[in-house]
Amino acid sequence: MYPESVPEAISYEIRFRSLFREGRALSFPCDSQGHVDLDALSATALGNYLFARAMVGREFASPTVRECVPH
Repeated sequence: MYPESVPEAISYEIRFRSLFREGRALSFPCDSQGHVDLDALSATALGNYLFARAMVGREFASPTVRECVPH
């Protein structure tokens, strides 16, 4: 018998798309509701995340949550 395959854990990211630079965005790991574990981010990522949140509507579009494809 072959062992049953274990499904990959679904992961999500919250993505802040640039309003002015096509193809540019900041993204961060999150849960399915878009909640980011701030304690798990590096200092640089935390700064980028807080900046993106503060600049929604000025530099970044409203964030979207999407499923990540496992590699």
